[in-house]
Amino acid sequence: MDDGKGVGATRVSEESKHEEFRASDQAVAFMASIEPEELQGCVFTESLAALSDGGQVLGELRVSVEFTRRALQPCLLLHAQSRGAIDGAPCGTTVTAYLTADLEVLEEDYQEYVTLHNHNVEKTCRMVQRDSQMVIDKCTRAGEEVTKECVSYPMSVLRGLVTEGSSMLLMRLIALRRKVPENMVFIILDQSLHINHTAFSEVGMKQMEVGGEVLELFGVQRTVGSVVACPSTWQCYFLDDGHLASRKQEGSPVTMKLLQQPSKIDKGPEKVPLVLEEDMELHSQYLERKDKLKAEHISYLREHPEIRALLSEFMQDLLIMKPDNIFQFARDYFIPFSSSHSSDSKKCSA
Repeated sequence: MDDGKGVGATRVSEESKHEEFRASDQAVAFMASIEPEELQGCVFTESLAALSDGGQVLGELRVSVEFTRRALQPCLLLHAQSRGAIDGAPCGTTVTAYLTADLEVLEEDYQEYVTLHNHNVEKTCRMVQRDSQMVIDKCTRAGEEVTKECVSYPMSVLRGLVTEGSSMLLMRLIALRRKVPENMVFIILDQSLHINHTAFSEVGMKQMEVGGEVLELFGVQRTVGSVVACPSTWQCYFLDDGHLASRKQEGSPVTMKLLQQPSKIDKGPEKVPLVLEEDMELHSQYLERKDKLKAEHISYLREHPEIRALLSEFMQDLLIMKPDNIFQFARDYFIPFSSSHSSDSKKCSA
């Protein structure tokens, strides 16, 4: 056994141990009912400020959703990043998730850090679907102490799983529908990597000033269970287009708040319904073409190694001379090559 600085024991979970934690039929049905047009409405980037109870800006939260593909499979990419300070100590969180159209997690990376005076604390968690299993690797670094843990769950026991990443997209969808079905209970993996429940409920409407205008917001409450700690609760309020306007955890002195309304230019003059499959197909064709061009470029460079040598010499001279006018330097540097090319052309024509 290690002294805590090595690799921790690996737990392989058995399906029979988790029968008590299942997503509700309503939650599973919600995931299955997601329409392509709804996902298209969730593809945008938003930015909120982290405010103290006194209104001081402590940091920011930025969340983006876009269509992409992973291992040739069309999917959605969610990226969220928050940064700020707790009692003067810089901290932040980054989440990157690849999700299917029904919010199934293909891959997700989570990173959290706090920079303290005498040491740093960093937590990372990576989950990947592999051979009908969800494999989760977690690592915690506190100064020089490192603790690692690996857990594997059969996908059959993770029906209705919601993660840090997928929960953000899920709430955008709920906000667009302006309704939370009864008994919306999903499953999660808590801080100890145990399966637990998370529930979503409606908290009604409220008014809030955003960018100098008072707007009507739709409220959603999320409660997250834990085996080793008390449940955590967040209240989130959304604009009618799905943008997050306010988010606050119960007991926390920090509130995430939207300070300016989303640009109307970004929304466009009107909403044109798009079919996700067609959009993904076009995007897939674009990526295939991009890969083909990249391969052609690599092949061309292999056939003409003098290109790398020429650019390498140019960069070396540029860094040695450090000219103020880079464009003039490049022009003067390549003039001899242009003259040489012209002379060769005249010889050939003669």
